[in-house]
Amino acid sequence: MAEITAKLVKELRDMTGVGMMDAKKALVEVDGDMDKAVDFLREKGLASAGKKADRIAAEGTTAFYVDGNTAALIEVNAETDFVTRNDQFKELVETLAETIAKTQPADLEAALALDVNGETVENLIINAINTIGEKISLRRFEIYTKTDNDAFGTYVHTDGSIGVLTLIEGTTDEVVAKDIAMHIAAMNPKYVSREDVSEEDYAHEEKIQTEIALNEGKPAEIVEKMIKGRMNKYLAEISLTEQPFVKDGDQTVGQYASAKGGKVVKFTRFLVGEGMEKRQENFADEVAAQMKK
Repeated sequence: MAEITAKLVKELRDMTGVGMMDAKKALVEVDGDMDKAVDFLREKGLASAGKKADRIAAEGTTAFYVDGNTAALIEVNAETDFVTRNDQFKELVETLAETIAKTQPADLEAALALDVNGETVENLIINAINTIGEKISLRRFEIYTKTDNDAFGTYVHTDGSIGVLTLIEGTTDEVVAKDIAMHIAAMNPKYVSREDVSEEDYAHEEKIQTEIALNEGKPAEIVEKMIKGRMNKYLAEISLTEQPFVKDGDQTVGQYASAKGGKVVKFTRFLVGEGMEKRQENFADEVAAQMKK
C-alpha cells in the first residue's frame, strides 16, 4: 500500500480542483497512482470542477444562522454576483450557515468535512460548482456563543455584500442588538473600544500624524500636544463604542447600549471579497476571445 502523503493530496487537488477529502479518497482507491486518481475522479464526475479551480471567486454573499445560544456568520464566494440570485446557491448558503452554527467546527478544514445527510460539505460545494458552472467556495465563518441573559445582533445587507454578527451582554433585547449590528455595517468600526486597539495600529497612525504635523511646519514643542489630540480623535473614530450612533447622533453606541442595560462584547463584520483580488472584465477582450472560438 503506497503512502498517501499530504504533498500527494495537494498535487492532485491542484490538478483537478476537487476537495481535499475527495483527492485523498481517490489516491487511496488507486494505491497512490496519480494518473489513475485523475481518471477515478473524472469517472465520478468530480474532476470537472477543476476547470473552475483557477478562476477568481471574489463575489458572493454573507449569511447568518442562530441556533439558540449559538450563532454563525459565514461568507460564501462565487465568480459573479448573478449567481447569488440562483436558488441552488441560496439553498447551499442556507445549509452551510445552519450546519456550521449547529456543529461549531474549529476551522475551515473541519467545516468542509462536516456531514450533511450523508454528504460532506465539501462535496455539496463541488456538486453546486458542477451544476451552476462557477467556482464557489466557503471562505470564512465566525461562531459566537452566549448565555440566556445576552443577545445576538445580526444583519445582512440586502444584496448580501455585508454581514454582521455582534454579541451584546446584559440585555436580551434583540432590537437593540440588531440596531448596533446595522450601525457596524454602516460605519465599519475596527475595534469595540479604544482599549482593544493594537499597538501596531496605534504606532502606525501616530507616525503618520507626526509627519503631517511636522510637514505643516508646526514648532516641535507643540507637535506633541497636537498628536495627542489627533490620536484621541482617531481612537474615537475607529472604536465602536465611541462612534456617534447612526440612529441618534446625540449619543454614542456605547451610551445607547448602556441605556438599554447592555454592553457590546465583540463583533464580526464580513465584506464580501474583502482583501481578495477582483476579476477585471474587459468587454473588448471578451468579445475578441469569443470571436476566436
